[in-house]
Amino acid sequence: MKKFIILLALTGSFSCFAQMESVNNTDPTKFMSTITADQLKTKLYIVASDKMEGRDTGSKGQKKAGKYLISQYKKSGISFPKGAKDYYQPIPAAYLNARRNENLPDSENIWAYIEGSEKPNEVLVISAHYDHVGVKNGEIYNGADDDGSGTVAVLQIAQAFQKAKKEGHGPKRSILFLHVTGEEHGLHGSRFYSENPLFPIANTIADINIDMIGRRDVEHSNTNNYVYVIGADRLSTDLHNITVTENNKYTHLDLDFKFNDPKDPNHFYERSDHYNFAKNGIPAVFLFNGVHEDYHQKSDEPNKIEYDALAKRAQLAFVIAWDLANRTERPVVDKPIK
Repeated sequence: MKKFIILLALTGSFSCFAQMESVNNTDPTKFMSTITADQLKTKLYIVASDKMEGRDTGSKGQKKAGKYLISQYKKSGISFPKGAKDYYQPIPAAYLNARRNENLPDSENIWAYIEGSEKPNEVLVISAHYDHVGVKNGEIYNGADDDGSGTVAVLQIAQAFQKAKKEGHGPKRSILFLHVTGEEHGLHGSRFYSENPLFPIANTIADINIDMIGRRDVEHSNTNNYVYVIGADRLSTDLHNITVTENNKYTHLDLDFKFNDPKDPNHFYERSDHYNFAKNGIPAVFLFNGVHEDYHQKSDEPNKIEYDALAKRAQLAFVIAWDLANRTERPVVDKPIK
């Protein structure tokens, strides 16, 4: 009997250990799969609708879009960050106009937050800009790809993480979902956050930035099963390896590093919101589909988005985030800031 009890105890201990290991190494496929083309399409037709009037920085239309984003976070049970009083990070007009006066009104970043279960003070940022260029000559520029696509991707990624949390698989590190304003006028919103961070820059482990992931460019006219990866290896070999590994495991996109070349004349690395994190020593990866004929045109409409590609690229961002939020150690910065 004594031997049986000991054996039972050992068996129970092994079972508990195995269960613990399973919880710590949960396969994200189930949650990744909740990021669907249909849900992204539904949200994008709202974010990039005429009602939002092109979402110019500080405009009524952009504020309306911000309220929609907040309504979606509330619907999913995702709160604003600890230490904030609501979902807004206000940015005064004086800041937005300090570098070149464009008579921009007050605006705001929108943020939401899921607290980590084991390392809550370490924070992963997932960012996208929700502004566009507004109305020109009476025509509304809806910016479905730029950056409505990234905006709704961040929403869906947040909802996938929240579902995981409800099922007992919440992230070990905290995640800040950050919709920044003023990108089209000079990366103002992300710059403001980097200069006025809610969480210490030293505690920010990485930024995943999503800007234009719903279309294809002329370089990939025969397929949409690709994404440009920019910046992942500029500061951290770890972040590059994570990006490649997670894609190989789950999404199987063709990762195109063409625009990651520091000598590339487009300088996309310096042209989106991840740069304001990277220049402060935070490893950052920028996911991008490249420029197409509707870039910054009134024809950048939701009916031209390839929703299967949008979903797959958003899923890649999710699994990269899943790894970063749950791995034992944060990605190491092993390259100089440039």
